[in-house]
Amino acid sequence: MNYEIRPAEERDVRAITDIYNEAVIRGGSSADLEPVSLDARRAWVDSHQPRATYPVVVIDVTDPATGERETAGFGSLSKFHQRAGYDGITELSYYIARRFHRQGLGTEMVRWLLDAAVERGFRHATTIIYADNAGSVALMRAFGFTRFGLLPAAVATAGDDTLHDMSYWVKTL
Repeated sequence: MNYEIRPAEERDVRAITDIYNEAVIRGGSSADLEPVSLDARRAWVDSHQPRATYPVVVIDVTDPATGERETAGFGSLSKFHQRAGYDGITELSYYIARRFHRQGLGTEMVRWLLDAAVERGFRHATTIIYADNAGSVALMRAFGFTRFGLLPAAVATAGDDTLHDMSYWVKTL
């Protein structure tokens, strides 16, 4: 599959919103329970400052038959905590549109984000995942993340009236 990971631009906010909302509706990937507005997602993108340190990127795929490009997912490095002592840690997140699952794009996105974290001088990357999200858990393990915490059932819902464990993951860079 032909793909390109590139910095998100204003023109990408709609696709970022749509991909995120698809994950919200499907459940198990976001603690948001209702789809978010375009303005809310734009504010989220804009909150990644400075962008040189906290990138938001999209992964575009090109259909080899038609040459048409489509945004298949997005990812980001975010500030882990507001206190300066945590500045060596970044929070990694990524979302891939459902129809592009199991095609290696999540792997490529995580690889890109980890490389970007190293280039930016972060010492650790962390992420929070629904513990029963088998795909993301397997991906974190494949990249050498270690689960360092677990919030047991009764802490988070995915909008399906079921309470889920949340797992916390870290990787030394």
